[in-house]
Amino acid sequence: MNADEIAAGRARWQARYDAARKRDADFTTLSGMTVDPVYGPPEGTAYPGFERIGWPGEFPYTRGLHPTGYRGRTWTIRQFAGFGNARQTNERYKMILGAGGGGLSVAFDMPTLMGRDSDDPQSLGEVGHCGVAVDSAADMEVLFDGIDLAGVTTSMTISGPAVPVFCMYLVAAERQGADLSTLDGTLQTDIFKEYIAQKEWLFDPEPHLRLIGDLMEYCAHQIPRYKPLSVSGYHIREAGSTAAQELAYTLADGFGYVELGLSRGLDVNVFAPGLSFFFDSHVDFFEEIAKFRAARRIWARWLRDVYGATSEKALWLRFHTQTAGVSLTAQQPVNNVVRTAVEALAAVLGGTNSLHTNALDETLALPTDESAEIALRTQQVLMEEIGVTNVADPLGGSWYVEALTDRIEAEAEEIFARIRQLGGDGPHRIGPMTSGILRGIEDGWFTGQIAESAFAYQQALEKGEKRIVGVNCHTGTVAKDLEILRISHEVELEQRRVLTERKAARDDAAVKAAVERMVAASRTGENMIPAMLDAVRAEATLGEICDALRAEWGVYREPARF
Repeated sequence: MNADEIAAGRARWQARYDAARKRDADFTTLSGMTVDPVYGPPEGTAYPGFERIGWPGEFPYTRGLHPTGYRGRTWTIRQFAGFGNARQTNERYKMILGAGGGGLSVAFDMPTLMGRDSDDPQSLGEVGHCGVAVDSAADMEVLFDGIDLAGVTTSMTISGPAVPVFCMYLVAAERQGADLSTLDGTLQTDIFKEYIAQKEWLFDPEPHLRLIGDLMEYCAHQIPRYKPLSVSGYHIREAGSTAAQELAYTLADGFGYVELGLSRGLDVNVFAPGLSFFFDSHVDFFEEIAKFRAARRIWARWLRDVYGATSEKALWLRFHTQTAGVSLTAQQPVNNVVRTAVEALAAVLGGTNSLHTNALDETLALPTDESAEIALRTQQVLMEEIGVTNVADPLGGSWYVEALTDRIEAEAEEIFARIRQLGGDGPHRIGPMTSGILRGIEDGWFTGQIAESAFAYQQALEKGEKRIVGVNCHTGTVAKDLEILRISHEVELEQRRVLTERKAARDDAAVKAAVERMVAASRTGENMIPAMLDAVRAEATLGEICDALRAEWGVYREPARF
């Protein structure tokens, strides 16, 4: 790019920056030195390839979505929490919000993630242990008691039974008196990554895509600010993928959901802004920063050039980040505070829109109040003390960071081409990327690629080529054992007791009729969300809704592979 083009870009950025709202804050260094809101090539110089880096707030958004960076708005501190019953988790949410958290993120227990009630025989011993138990809309009401759902953004990390759980969330907001059309938040709903990595599915892919398509339509028309899909790379990375694989598989899944929306006749400029992303921030500092920058650039280019998006917001890749749970160690767990801080800083320098920081004790148990507070304070120190919010994309133009960004992007593009090849050259019912993803799931291609990457990393650890402090080097310590949070068996007994009482108090005939209407809707082209909402309003449980659909659609069994 020549000097005149760079100067014109800077002028465009300046005009947009001047017109944008900025926070009332001190944007100087600790010593009082004034810093510019953005930095670029020296005036009057050319910079080959600068169009791939650009200015914040301009296509291809390598340097961020907004011209102000964090001077306009800092990232949302969105701490992930859930344990025991809804009342206990409600208390943790109030602690997080009271301590300065800006949004909530719900962790559900395993029975809920698998669409089963707390009194299901398969739930025995699992209720409330890795998240909160939610059996019905009544639990959702308790979960958010005293928290204005119209005034707080809420993320829910659930995919298989995401749609009925979302209906419970809507009914809880309805019972608070909220205007549902104004709700803002994010539902994960990403079923592709379940088949690829996490394994928490209910049905075959096709019925899941039917539900997701219905949800996308419903939100686009009824709840325009709500994001019905958070395409998740986090679990792909935690399963052992490389950074480039995480990026490529995640964005490919995102392209699949774009194709799903287009196949439903939706306008990409309307539904694409409702797609968000969820990435892992691992411990290799610069690689993670490059990954986030490449993600924005790839998404913007594909949405514009492949899928025909024309509105700016449709080109924006918005993403939440969680620090890498897999990087935490049970040995010398206090070291995890350092790892988490480094990973959080990488997410921030990469331009994350919201962030969760893991607690130091999460390899051993759910976080205690104290460790949860340390995790929260880690973000607040980054936000308030170190000056990282003063300059948009401060590493932009770094030879190393730009080279890494280009390399990760190139690797991702190679993987996209391979996925599309898997789908073949014939007609595609939804789209070529979706066909490739479904074939890759069926053939075990994704799981095989991730397994190879995980194996290679484990070999490097065992040979000492990769080092983890406290695990394969610097293993001596004077640290004492941590006090950890333990979930009492009484939680499960109480949850089952309350569920029995709620079932006895409701109108069973109304529940049965509402669930039957929902199943009838599933046999037609009718959008299932209104019928599912009616079932939830009648206090149908999550297990009853999912069991009715399991009876209709069957249960997915992953093929055995060796």
